[in-house]
Amino acid sequence: MMNLEKLLRFGRKIIPKSLFEFFQPIYHFWLSFVASLIYGFPYRKLKVIGVTGTNGKSTVVHLISQVLEDAGHSVAMASSIEFKIKDKVWKNELKMTMPGRFKLQKFLSQAAKAGCQYLILEVTSEGIRQHRQRFIRFYTTLLTNLTEEHLESHGGFDNYKRAKAKLFHQLRTRGKSIVNLDDPNANYFLQFPAAAKWGYGIDFQSSDQVNVTVKASNYQLSQHGINFRVDGQNFKVNLLGKFNLYNVLATMSICLMEKVPLDQIKLSLAKVKGIPGRLEVVLKEPFSVIVDYAHTPDALEKVYQMIKESFSGKIIGVLGAAGGGRDKWKRPEFAKIAEKYLDKIIITNEDPYDENPQVIINDISKGLKEKSAEEFTDRRLAIRRALKLAQEGDVVIITGKGCEPWMCLAHGKKIPWDDREVVREEFKKLNK
Repeated sequence: MMNLEKLLRFGRKIIPKSLFEFFQPIYHFWLSFVASLIYGFPYRKLKVIGVTGTNGKSTVVHLISQVLEDAGHSVAMASSIEFKIKDKVWKNELKMTMPGRFKLQKFLSQAAKAGCQYLILEVTSEGIRQHRQRFIRFYTTLLTNLTEEHLESHGGFDNYKRAKAKLFHQLRTRGKSIVNLDDPNANYFLQFPAAAKWGYGIDFQSSDQVNVTVKASNYQLSQHGINFRVDGQNFKVNLLGKFNLYNVLATMSICLMEKVPLDQIKLSLAKVKGIPGRLEVVLKEPFSVIVDYAHTPDALEKVYQMIKESFSGKIIGVLGAAGGGRDKWKRPEFAKIAEKYLDKIIITNEDPYDENPQVIINDISKGLKEKSAEEFTDRRLAIRRALKLAQEGDVVIITGKGCEPWMCLAHGKKIPWDDREVVREEFKKLNK
């Protein structure tokens, strides 16, 4: 099987680039078909739940897995953070959210052979564009939200939205769909046929396009978690921010659709202590240090906003942007948002790939109008500086990488990295 995969990839290398780009969709489609054929279309033995959207996908995938498992179901899961088949869990070290076709179909096959009932899969627009989701019949698809991302690779927001929609179009009338009704694009995704349509949210009034709605009321946000009500029951979740309330509601929608009792969902959600690298509190005293994956302007603003509303001290932010020519439009936008919320801005390296790290930093800094920033091409030095600046009661927020285990440099080089471990190491040095 690996020899066939290598042969196909070798063929791609020897074909002229212009010719390959013309036939690229066909290449990806047939690669997906071959992978599915080799592994015997394993989706047939699984209830595959696809979670897509711009932000919140990993959190929702993890929460669904937790609740379904607590309810007695056998579950497999694939996210940007980790892979899981029943009790076996291992890190996602691929540096891509959605595995390639052969790896993905192999994972489905392993889950099916292990006797899993459900497989929860984080589905990306890039994966859809490369037909990685093809030849998987989704039992349910869920949309978290849709904001601007991957605009350069897709050729604009409308193309990005259409890529996401292919997952819903693929359902036909065989699967079920769940949509965030507070998202401005909700109606667009609800237009696609499905066996059942559910919606969730906080602010929506009503929707005649869905069969069932899950709505939160009387919610309260603090640095200790989220309190809210659904169907007359009080819920307490140890996650931070309004955006995580949406992630919880998405999870509840899936699990209620799968007949998990509300009381069971409540017990499971109360047990959740956090999601790795997603608003993860690494230090609490004498100041707080939080690590988050936020890598879009919308996600970054929501993270900063939550911290501003929940904490009283100064906010010191360490941020960067990915290299490799990816979404360069975001770079100055990050700085504009940082300037709005942060008391101290530190701009640094993230994953530069083959780009000059200083050029990336310069692109970000162009968005600053009133405040200045400290710049470090060395991310460790940036984190060290943030910790030195922090005083009792302050908050250090480090964004962009979350719990990613690698930093990607030029010429395909990768070095081991974990923002959380770097924080712990540098904090110890401060106290020696």
